[in-house]
Amino acid sequence: MDVKSIHPAEFLKALDNQTIDHVGIIDVREQHEWEYYHLEEAKLVPMGQIPYRMGELPENKPIYVVCAHGVRSYRVAEYLLENGFEDVINVDGGMAALALLRGFQYD
Repeated sequence: MDVKSIHPAEFLKALDNQTIDHVGIIDVREQHEWEYYHLEEAKLVPMGQIPYRMGELPENKPIYVVCAHGVRSYRVAEYLLENGFEDVINVDGGMAALALLRGFQYD
């Protein structure tokens, strides 16, 4: 299955225009990464907890997956697609790209 992706600028534009349902944004980083910088609209579900918390994810809405740089989120998107979720989108570049576009230095 091919993972769909969205460019970070396109994602932020849709977020700012409120065309993305906040229920469907999950951040798969760890708690300490989340505490450093995160999107207020996102829900933290660390990558290692995904198999146990899939019941918390929306089934009939797009799910946007974000991590630090787009690698973990891509793997989680693959996993969700393999496990029955149909509309899963990886946010390219992750929080590093989003932070850069928002003028925040993220390492």
